[in-house]
Amino acid sequence: MRVTNGKPGKGFRNLKNGSQGGFTLLELAVVVAILAILAGIAIPKLMDRPDEARVMAAEIDIRQIQSALKLYRLDNGRYPTTQQGISALVEKPEIEPTPTNWKSYMEEVPSDPWGQPYLYLSPGNHGDFDLYSKMGNLSSENEENWVRNWKLSR
Repeated sequence: MRVTNGKPGKGFRNLKNGSQGGFTLLELAVVVAILAILAGIAIPKLMDRPDEARVMAAEIDIRQIQSALKLYRLDNGRYPTTQQGISALVEKPEIEPTPTNWKSYMEEVPSDPWGQPYLYLSPGNHGDFDLYSKMGNLSSENEENWVRNWKLSR
């Protein structure tokens, strides 16, 4: 508390008899009302877009897995085979061809945002490898409905 000539200065509350300052009920109500208004604006916008958020999360995962696969290739001269899968980024494969200079490239391989494993094919039909998510519908054969590495912007 700022005191000038024995009187409290502007902007400070007069605290008599050792009472503690704090927010009034009205101030708290105003803050709660403002937060409720903001939540009322933001939450519906976020709730209308859960699939977009999942697609973005899958794209981020795919980019991270791609980076780890490229490091694997730099160390071992090749990508893991389809049979070795992307689990080769976490555990040294025992299936031939076994990598000669293997390191751990990820702590764990994530599942896609729909709770399914990412699908991996090496060599791929669209490049050195294909890495994709069928967005929770493993029976889908329509590639346009997949999140896939060969269609991500660079």
